[in-house]
Amino acid sequence: MTQAIAPRAAATTTGGVAFRVPALLLLLLAVIGAVLAGAAPASAHAALTGSDPQQGAVVGRAPTQVSLTFSEKVAMSDDSVRVLDPKGKRVDTGKATDLGGTTYGVKLHSGLPDGTFTVTYQVVSADSHPVSGAFTFSVGAPSQTSVALSDPAVGGGVVGALYGVGRYVSYAGFILLVGGAVFVLACWQRGAGVRPVQRLVVSGWLALTGATLALLLLRGSYVGSGKVGDIFDLTLLGQVLQTKAGAALVSRLLLLAAGALFIAVLFGAYARRDEADATDEGTASGRSDASDKGDWSDKGGVDADAEKRDLTFGLAIGGAVVAAGLAASWAMAEHASTGIQAGLAMPVDVLHLLAVAVWLGGLSALLVALFRAPAETQIDAAAVRRFSRLAFGSVTVLAATGIYQSWRQVGSWSALTGTWYGQLLLIKIGLVAVLVGIAWISRRWTAQLSEAPQAKALATAGAKAGAGTGTTAGTTALAELRTKQPTKVPANSRDSSSGGSDSRNADSRDSNSGHSNSRDSHSGDSRRAAQLARQQTAVATARQKRLRDADPARAGLRRSVLAEAGVAVVLLAVTTVLTSTEPGRTEEAAKQATSSSSQRSGPLSLKLPFDTGGQDGKGTAEITLAPARVGGNEMHVYVERPNGKAFDIPEVKVAFTLKAKKIGPLPVTPDRIATGHWSAIGVQIPMAGDWEIAVTVRTSDIDQTTVTKNAKIG
Repeated sequence: MTQAIAPRAAATTTGGVAFRVPALLLLLLAVIGAVLAGAAPASAHAALTGSDPQQGAVVGRAPTQVSLTFSEKVAMSDDSVRVLDPKGKRVDTGKATDLGGTTYGVKLHSGLPDGTFTVTYQVVSADSHPVSGAFTFSVGAPSQTSVALSDPAVGGGVVGALYGVGRYVSYAGFILLVGGAVFVLACWQRGAGVRPVQRLVVSGWLALTGATLALLLLRGSYVGSGKVGDIFDLTLLGQVLQTKAGAALVSRLLLLAAGALFIAVLFGAYARRDEADATDEGTASGRSDASDKGDWSDKGGVDADAEKRDLTFGLAIGGAVVAAGLAASWAMAEHASTGIQAGLAMPVDVLHLLAVAVWLGGLSALLVALFRAPAETQIDAAAVRRFSRLAFGSVTVLAATGIYQSWRQVGSWSALTGTWYGQLLLIKIGLVAVLVGIAWISRRWTAQLSEAPQAKALATAGAKAGAGTGTTAGTTALAELRTKQPTKVPANSRDSSSGGSDSRNADSRDSNSGHSNSRDSHSGDSRRAAQLARQQTAVATARQKRLRDADPARAGLRRSVLAEAGVAVVLLAVTTVLTSTEPGRTEEAAKQATSSSSQRSGPLSLKLPFDTGGQDGKGTAEITLAPARVGGNEMHVYVERPNGKAFDIPEVKVAFTLKAKKIGPLPVTPDRIATGHWSAIGVQIPMAGDWEIAVTVRTSDIDQTTVTKNAKIG
């Protein structure tokens, strides 16, 4: 009978695959942990693009306020910006103000001393990620400072790691919840009554709910001090609830409450309705075989079908609203809510998240159905084909929305290859390509599926048993294959193989040994009954495995779906890191601003060859300007002969012109310091811009020339 169910070799191979599932999942979780650990602290999504005074600037007198300009809107608290004097004493008023656009400022106390001041900032970007940094400027002249220039550990440490894990778990829970529910309603309605599928969807709801609560508690410390002790600070929790990220998390919890009601109906009334329909169909089939009284379908059956369709429609509408709301809780608080075309980006992001959930969550449900569903409720080929079509549509939506999001967040080919966000995006695209390739293999296996393996195995077993021993043996084989649960043996029962002799021996021991021997006999019977129950359970489990392995196409599908799930787990980890990484477009803009600032912040040095036209009239004038910023600067001019030696000339003059603002020329006459060396202190540059620097060199009473060159100052 066993050989009639399935070949033993096939059962061994696929059983090994099923046995390796937990080990594979543990390995994948370890990989995810390593990726998440390497991703902390989270990258900022807003960058400091300018300040007044600028980083490293030396100003003649103390400013009345310090302003900071970011690449996008940020959220600030009273202590977001701090200004410290050379001794580390705070000299700002403590209240940051919005100066318009993306510029924010903090007032300074009057009477500040000369020296180097330190500005530290810690804000939250519009996409809910923490941003921190520090820079210095000097009044009068640079000085020693007791303040250590080190960025705060915002978004890092233990709290940052916990927050990253919470984000991953929340994404995974959303995918399992939404994708599993869609799989049941759209592909395999009978799966509503399958316990492993129920556990999958409920696990998704529990994971998302628990992760959301954890993120809500961690949020205050994550964007603030980063201390573990602040996780349960109710004051911080109250502040979080007033932010956009806090409102999104609370909205997610409310939607999850509605999701709990949806799950209760789906796996309660809906599942019972499906089981009742299956029972009615079986009863109708039995009565049709017993008598020839016509069609069993009546008005009651039609009403039941209509009621089930209405319930399915209601669940689909309600579930769609809850799923879209959950996806919007991410879209309205993260990347899509800031930057260009935010009004279009948010609904696109919702579609992207839903497509991911339907594809990967449905894939997880299919994996559970193939590996864990009982033999008598194996998923049919039609349901697998329905999911194949649904997954194809999801991948299409995923590709379209992903292309738009990539353009919006990256913006250029250089950012795609030259930024960490772009490199992660390339890794994600590669994983999606691998996933689609494996899905194509799964689609080929799906096309080879025929009838359910249980029906084929039952027919084969019945035919072989009937041919060998007659109708009675065939009926016995079918009955054994349909066994759902192992027979439970009462604790006080005896093995039938013991016969009447065991009973007589037990009675004899009772009469000779008394109550003590009676208790020993009863204990032995209980052990034998438990052993028999375990044996029957093992036999039933082995029978179910052989039944699942009866179809080679189904076994191949299980392997390919398992491979898809493994790649999907890694893909989800990369996506989680991607959402906490500064977009390539923002990173490139910040690099350009920083590069421009660094070019202007250091001493400016220009070499200008000249030729006055007279005898011994050729040479090179080198002009240096430090620190080459708005305000006072120190200028030096060095004049050399073509052979590199100092050139002693009668006169050198310099003029600065900012043609874009019609400023200048601003003349500067340096003093002679030594042979070929002239200097001027306190050269004032009124504003930043592309300045024209003109150097006039006179080598004799009648021979002189003016050479010019442009340079960015300030």
